[in-house]
Amino acid sequence: MSKSLLHKLKGLLAEEPISLHVPGHKNMTIGYLNQLDFKMDMTEITGLDDLHSPESVIAESMKNVDKHPDYDAYYLVNGTTSGILSVIQAFSSKNGEYAIARNVHKSVFHALDLIKAKAQLLKMDVSDATNQYLGPDKTSLYDQVKDSKLAVFTYPNYYGECFDIKTVTELLKTLKIPMLIDEAHGAHLGFEHFPETALNMGADYVVQSYHKTLPSLTMSSVIFIHKNAPCREAVIRYLSYFQSSSPSYLLMSSLELAQKFYDDYHSEYFFQKREQLVQQLENKGFEIVEVDDPLKLNVRCRGYHGYELQSYFEAHHIYVELADDFQVLMVLPLWHEGDQFPFDELLSRIEKVQLVERQDDINVSVPYRTGSSMYYGGEIHNVRKIDIKYAENKILANHIVPYPPGIPIMFKGEKITEDMVKLMNYWCEQQQRVEGIKNFKIEIKDE
Repeated sequence: MSKSLLHKLKGLLAEEPISLHVPGHKNMTIGYLNQLDFKMDMTEITGLDDLHSPESVIAESMKNVDKHPDYDAYYLVNGTTSGILSVIQAFSSKNGEYAIARNVHKSVFHALDLIKAKAQLLKMDVSDATNQYLGPDKTSLYDQVKDSKLAVFTYPNYYGECFDIKTVTELLKTLKIPMLIDEAHGAHLGFEHFPETALNMGADYVVQSYHKTLPSLTMSSVIFIHKNAPCREAVIRYLSYFQSSSPSYLLMSSLELAQKFYDDYHSEYFFQKREQLVQQLENKGFEIVEVDDPLKLNVRCRGYHGYELQSYFEAHHIYVELADDFQVLMVLPLWHEGDQFPFDELLSRIEKVQLVERQDDINVSVPYRTGSSMYYGGEIHNVRKIDIKYAENKILANHIVPYPPGIPIMFKGEKITEDMVKLMNYWCEQQQRVEGIKNFKIEIKDE
């Protein structure tokens, strides 16, 4: 069993790791999950209701997730992905195309592939702060979405940045185009001094990954369905299709506890701790890139790639959410009175991080495509593997997806450019986890 997953996890815990990544319970140091017991891993026996036809205790539990009076909440035990699949599937019989932001999660493309749908990839703005996709370009949005049957946006982005969702929502409502907002990283939004949630904007569907920022178990999410949302009943029906017929009572109970945490939460203590952490990082020579969501810290250091910084932190058993060319991303705990998070130990470990001063800036050109284009869902069946160095001008057979965050940078069906080859090589050399690339090889369409 020396190579088992259990052995690996026990070994990691023995190192007393400090979590600055998801899930939001931070190694069970935040929130109320200590009330769970493995004996609660049960099935639909008498009195425990049925998630797929809730009438009693589960129905009442979901009713208590009352973040906004215009919405009904439904538990997701197969993650936010199951909510996204259900909404896109429900609109498949409607006329028109889907309109999607380029920074949607890979599950959106999986949903489009399942129904072989056509989608307009929207023109995007890129953030000057983080070099990531931010939101749709508003100047061209009307012409791109006016004939769409459903628009899908990510808010906030993975790095904690918010686009002007109010203006976008108002435009879509004027055009009578339904909206699905992937608010996976925004289950905590709405706290004092945090950004507003899309629920306040009247979006038709909002999915939130409670487990990412609130203290619930991984895979536990919630979909909020507006009481007047089109295709509402179809979406609810498809939730049963895309979720396990044996839903976990531990996951559902953790959602209940996370909602209680949300209802009880006051943010003053969080901002006190955050200020101390930021000061400690800055004292060590790190630069903090401030974004809209204070739960996200983007940390840089002149002359260092984010991957290098990640290694320095991990040498002291501090685990961040991700690294890219420019920075590491920390997802902070929602500190609260009485939490068990090892905050003083975190400050102590950061104090031990020793970086050599460098004068050169990092210059990396990421070939983001920001213009509009079309995506055609479906499978490419005739494929073959080739080395990346021979890939220019070939057609990609699979998405290329750095993970995390799970956002495709290069799309199946795209012609591979010289810049794309350079970036894929760079990812391999940096040993970054990228779905679609293995040992410098990718799959292309065999023509």
